[in-house]
Amino acid sequence: MDKLSKDGMEVKAESAVQQAPKLLERVREAIRVRHYSIRTEQTYVDWVRRYILFHGKRHPSEMGGAEVAAFLTHLATERKVASSTQNQALNALVFLYGQVLERDLGMMDGIVRAKTPETRPVVLTKKEVHDLLEAMPDDEHGLMARLLYGTGMRLMECVRLRVKDIDFGYGEIMVRDGKGAKDRVTMLPQSLHEPLKKQLINVRRLHEQDLRMGFGRVYLPGALSVKYPNADQEPGWQYVFPSRQFSVDPRSGQKRRHHIHENGLQKYVKAAGLKAKLTKPVKCHTLRHSFATHLLENHYDIRTVQELLGHKDVSTTMIYTHVLNRGGQGVRSPLD
Repeated sequence: MDKLSKDGMEVKAESAVQQAPKLLERVREAIRVRHYSIRTEQTYVDWVRRYILFHGKRHPSEMGGAEVAAFLTHLATERKVASSTQNQALNALVFLYGQVLERDLGMMDGIVRAKTPETRPVVLTKKEVHDLLEAMPDDEHGLMARLLYGTGMRLMECVRLRVKDIDFGYGEIMVRDGKGAKDRVTMLPQSLHEPLKKQLINVRRLHEQDLRMGFGRVYLPGALSVKYPNADQEPGWQYVFPSRQFSVDPRSGQKRRHHIHENGLQKYVKAAGLKAKLTKPVKCHTLRHSFATHLLENHYDIRTVQELLGHKDVSTTMIYTHVLNRGGQGVRSPLD
């Protein structure tokens, strides 16, 4: 009897393991139908996998709101994750049940919420920004760092920039598919016109070389590759900062040249901060924070800064007004 029971448990566990890949494929298909990014796909699939393993490889269709609540509470109490991470896991599981399993999760009572720390963004002074940029290498990474500070773009918005979205005539950059799947316009710094033109000449030469080799196609977002089958090899759709080598697209399996990897720029910015002997922790996003703060210091309207940053709500932009309150909410110390 014990032998049969043990064998039965092993068969059930093996069945659960076999079911999981099929379910994960359904999650991937549902995400791709909705044209979500590859990063969202990887993140959601990873959270669904963790959820299944947390509950002993039970199939999610056998579980519901109570099990989701238990998993989210575990993340907050045992794993000590940030509130944004817990919300990310919740979004993935809501997607799983709502869009893949087509089930209502029901009540999720008793979730212990991860605490949201009250932190202020790290902002560099104008001199610190100058020292940081001077410490960057004189190549595409240095140009990208200057773009981050000069335009307020996010890291991924910069590395995904396409040739067609740079307008030298109007001095603008069209930021496509930013956070929240929104497009917006930001300025193109006058000081970067010539460096960018030189970069685009290099991009054109590399693209022509790729075409001669039988390549020259790039990834197109959404259904554009179906609507415009040859657009992916046009010069305007090429990345401003292409990778130095080809890679295989994880979705289509096609070998092509993608944009430069963001990790490289992150490492160079961190190294430049150390070289410039900055005591503040420096990341790529620090340049965006500094961009917003320095515009406000120059007395630009907060609504204008909000539009340039692509914030949905002005309250998000308001955090930079707090950064401006130096010396204890702007109060002058009696020592001074």
